[in-house]
Amino acid sequence: MRCGVIVFPGSHGEHDVYHILKHVLAQEVLFLWHGDENLRDCELVVLPGGFSFGDFLRPGALAALSPIIKAVREHAADGGLVLGIGNGFQVLLEAGLLPGAMQRNHSLRFDCRDVYVQVEQADLPFTSEYTAGQLLRMPIAYARGNYVDSEEALDQLEEAGRVVFRYVEPPAGSPLPAGADAQSAPEQRSGAREMDEKTCGSGSARAIAGIANEAGNVLGIMPHPERCAEPLLGNVDGLALFASAVGAGEKHTEVTR
Repeated sequence: MRCGVIVFPGSHGEHDVYHILKHVLAQEVLFLWHGDENLRDCELVVLPGGFSFGDFLRPGALAALSPIIKAVREHAADGGLVLGIGNGFQVLLEAGLLPGAMQRNHSLRFDCRDVYVQVEQADLPFTSEYTAGQLLRMPIAYARGNYVDSEEALDQLEEAGRVVFRYVEPPAGSPLPAGADAQSAPEQRSGAREMDEKTCGSGSARAIAGIANEAGNVLGIMPHPERCAEPLLGNVDGLALFASAVGAGEKHTEVTR
């Protein structure tokens, strides 16, 4: 399967994604420059994390105007797989490939730590190797991870099953995310339930950590699965996301041959 990782000025997650796809999952991977006008026949396209264009104006705002985004839109419209991680998710929002917007974290601070997310949908190209309700530990690193939209739009996302990952509190006995307040440990260990919007790591509406488009082939996620995708990192909870996408891409290629 041919995978493309888009590089914007200010990206810093592209090599992590490249490593997981090429060296862990043994796929063909290309770097795609933001000024390119085609995707070079890539079946999976990843917009990585970072600070594209220095987050000038808004995170993802300038990157969404890059020449390559036209090709990404066409790829998505044709059913191709598109994954946005962190800043990549913000680019997808700014480009109109996913609904909603990102505001500053509720804390007004940059938040960098491990959090827990729950898999809400396990029937998408990016989640087929997970199970619905599965609890994952993933790192976050953002100042604007506060996902917002109108209540009506949020209701529609929920009803359509497009909320794919949601921040939750860990179940009893699970290790606390790095940086958690020890005094809040009993409450945080009390069960895997949806987190309050003020404590979910950003203030994100309805504790949303990741959403998909209507067709399910475009996914945006704020936590970083590429940073928890091999044993060396001490956590492999993110690997199944990439493995799911690779498997979906390979099946699609076999059908179209």
